[in-house]
Amino acid sequence: MKIAIQGIPGSFHHQVALDYFGPDAEIVSYRIFEEVAKSVRLGNADFGVMAIENSIAGAILPNYELIDRYELFVKDEYYLPISHNLMALKGQKIEALSEVRSHPMALLQCKKFFSQFPNIKMMDDVDTASVAKRIAEEQLAGVGAIASKAAAEIYGLEILASDIQTVQNNFTRFIILQDTRSKSDFTPNKASLKITVNNEKGVLAKLLTLMSERGLDLSKIQSIPVMEKPWEYSFFIDTQFEDYGQYQQAISEINKRFGEVTVFGEYLNRK
Repeated sequence: MKIAIQGIPGSFHHQVALDYFGPDAEIVSYRIFEEVAKSVRLGNADFGVMAIENSIAGAILPNYELIDRYELFVKDEYYLPISHNLMALKGQKIEALSEVRSHPMALLQCKKFFSQFPNIKMMDDVDTASVAKRIAEEQLAGVGAIASKAAAEIYGLEILASDIQTVQNNFTRFIILQDTRSKSDFTPNKASLKITVNNEKGVLAKLLTLMSERGLDLSKIQSIPVMEKPWEYSFFIDTQFEDYGQYQQAISEINKRFGEVTVFGEYLNRK
């Protein structure tokens, strides 16, 4: 079984892939999220692991667009507690660092910690673990990385400060992607949807009222403009429900009254 991830060994995506699929899964690393989506769509990987939102930094909206564009399906979700750690070459001190590199989300989640070190320049990079690896391979003195404890161990770096995220109760929600919708042996209680609404006055308020009346609880809603139709919008929605029959009825009514519904996935709420 091949699992596509963004990042390298020691990254949070790598950890989720191992936790979810087990140590025997073959993990294929890609540089950016679009390559992950493409590999799943083309059948080069059986599943993909993709971060979709963080409890501190919020939603990763471009990843919703990738799921839509590559017509992928959400098989499941996985919540990973995030521990960010500052690391550098052994023997380095925080005061000797001139810059710290990491993924933009990681930098954002640790902004408060670095406010006490105004001389350190924060630099966006592709991935947390890849920065740690580069520091080790190129012996970059004066450069720090924000990454997992596993990355420090794998690449032989010294942790200068542990758990530096602003909020200690910090989780990232990952989704497990596949290229076809599979039958499940359980009754789902959560769904990821894309709803493209008609350009009518008050349509969103009416849509949300209908969903509430049918027992659908919205855990996430994000809007994006419809590129080919100015001033029209689609909404990426995660919704939880207790009655699957009422959920199906709501989807049917939305299609008839408000616009078009694309179901990205139906699965169990893991939170």
